[in-house]
Amino acid sequence: MPFDRYRDVIPDFDQFLDFASRPEPTTIRVRSGRIGEETLVGRLERQGFGLRALVGQPGFFQVEREPKPIALTLEHWLGLFYVQRASTGIAAPALGPRPGERVLDLCAAPGGKTTHMADLMEDRGPLVAVEPSESRIRALAGNIYRTAHVNVMTVAADGRFLPGGALFDRVLVDAPCSAEGTVREGRGRVRRRTDRFTDYVTGLQEALLRRAIELTRPGGTVLYSTCTFAPEENEAVVSAVLGDAPVDLVPLHLEVPAAPGLTAFEGLRFDGRLVGAARVYPHHLDSGGLFLALLRKDPSDSDSPSGSSPDRGWSPIPGASPPGGDPADGSLRDRRIEAVNEALGDTWQVDPRLLGDIGWLIRNDRVWAHGCAEWPFEAWAGQGGWSSVSVGLRAFSFDSGGLPRPSNDFFRWLGGEAGGRGIDLDPGEWRALLRGEPVGVRGMPDGYVALRLSGLNVGRGFVRGGTLRHEIPGVHKRSLRRILEIDTGGEATS
Repeated sequence: MPFDRYRDVIPDFDQFLDFASRPEPTTIRVRSGRIGEETLVGRLERQGFGLRALVGQPGFFQVEREPKPIALTLEHWLGLFYVQRASTGIAAPALGPRPGERVLDLCAAPGGKTTHMADLMEDRGPLVAVEPSESRIRALAGNIYRTAHVNVMTVAADGRFLPGGALFDRVLVDAPCSAEGTVREGRGRVRRRTDRFTDYVTGLQEALLRRAIELTRPGGTVLYSTCTFAPEENEAVVSAVLGDAPVDLVPLHLEVPAAPGLTAFEGLRFDGRLVGAARVYPHHLDSGGLFLALLRKDPSDSDSPSGSSPDRGWSPIPGASPPGGDPADGSLRDRRIEAVNEALGDTWQVDPRLLGDIGWLIRNDRVWAHGCAEWPFEAWAGQGGWSSVSVGLRAFSFDSGGLPRPSNDFFRWLGGEAGGRGIDLDPGEWRALLRGEPVGVRGMPDGYVALRLSGLNVGRGFVRGGTLRHEIPGVHKRSLRRILEIDTGGEATS
């Protein structure tokens, strides 16, 4: 059996094996800030879904009745919830990011923990999400845009070599691992671990954790997590770091069932403080496996690359990136930002309170909306090995006439807001529109409009001469068509 070596360390081992061999139930996390829990549950229950709130995990629900895959709903397409394993939902609250803090996710894709942290931060304060793989960055960015988080900066980089120059309040290291905790995806079957893989992955994990500690301010916290049961990748890695790094282990007191960390395994001895770490097994939450260890950096430590000042390396985000350049360019930027603000106020009549502290950044003739206030990028300038992928959400581009064109992502972020420039369509009108058939609208002046379904902004359209067309990109159009066809029992076509 693949897990026999854990027989003496996993409490209720037979129950563990039983749950490990079962299919895992689907759980979802509500995208707080965009929809209330009761509202979302009500919308899904009216479609026939049965949901049960998870104890000790605010915003999480187990899907107990599923008339169709819950990912094939408008609410999921709009990013109003995230399909997320219950066990992985423990990590972000354990780290505890707060609004306005500087937070780093050193291994961010595909984005479940990143977007959960952004929720806890209420989309305020810089959250830097790092990922080296191009394909995984696409998945990460897609989930950030779908859930419409404005405070996430996506960075392409290997976390082991992320530049110094700026310190973070909290850092998550959700390290690559042997993924034994996802055993239920294979109905109890797991890939065999080789000595060569173990040597490679534990070296990678330790390097990531050490770099995370270097990038954390004195007194700040680092959460090390994996989705494996292997002590070589969990306690052994943290124990090695505790031996010489300026950190202490903070005992975890979770709101969900968990086992303590190990202090010994198969002849190996680990730092005794690791009893304060947490091991979550499939039978604890009817979910997957997870290991967590929370570390606090010595408040008196000043040996980090950035020195002891927690503010060093952070600078206000300029109105354009890269900043400077021809003064005439600055005048053009100012005019474009002014045009965006006028459109939001006069054309779409967006309540200024909704925009709050949103900042605007022009990059490559696009206007990005962000809730970050500051960034470390100027401190990183001149240091190789990284590139900025995104800062917040793409909000506006400009058409050939110089008019601001709102993005589909930004319309979804606005929710149901768009004043007199919103058009509510029923499912039949939507299906016709997505098939390319003309849809007539009366009394609507020419120009860009927000297209709505069930009271929510779905995307951008354009009215010309009383005829409406959509401007939803192809891949999103096809997935929306599939959702609408399934809702009416029809066959989805491309």
